[in-house]
Amino acid sequence: MKKSLILMLIFLSLSSLFSQNQKEDKYFTHSPLKASLFSTVLPGLGQAYNKKYWKIPVIYGSIGILGYLFYENKKNYILYRDVYLGRISDDPNNTDQFIGIYTTDNLKIIKDYYRKNLELNIIMALAVYVLSIIDASVDAHLMEFDVSDDLSINLSPAIQHFPAYDKTYKGLSLTLKF
Repeated sequence: MKKSLILMLIFLSLSSLFSQNQKEDKYFTHSPLKASLFSTVLPGLGQAYNKKYWKIPVIYGSIGILGYLFYENKKNYILYRDVYLGRISDDPNNTDQFIGIYTTDNLKIIKDYYRKNLELNIIMALAVYVLSIIDASVDAHLMEFDVSDDLSINLSPAIQHFPAYDKTYKGLSLTLKF
């Protein structure tokens, strides 16, 4: 109860940052640091700060799928680990459900398979978390990027004279218009 109350207070205090009217929005600049911090505190909050709402379900969908796979791999790993440990203990009272189905070597291979998948799930979940932070930061950096139609490159012939060396060079001039 306490944790949900604290999370609600944090969420309500952060929501005031997003509720700005049009007059303030004209002078509002996106801070990559704020976007990164928001996304660090709660994955997807940095994307909401950048107003890229469509990315939030992608992040939580990825986390949900990885959470489910983590749960399944952990459950299977514990099952096969316990059966394997029971089998190598040479206990005469040991009756596992895989007698006659898997050998001890097969149980070790299956146990290691689920342990490897469990570790990969943890690494992939951390990667999704870090990528959501990086995405929020990069998105905030690119909010100020000019993508207007009057960006152009002009390539033209040019003659340049250097009086100090008494030399004249002919070549091409590259002009960028921003």
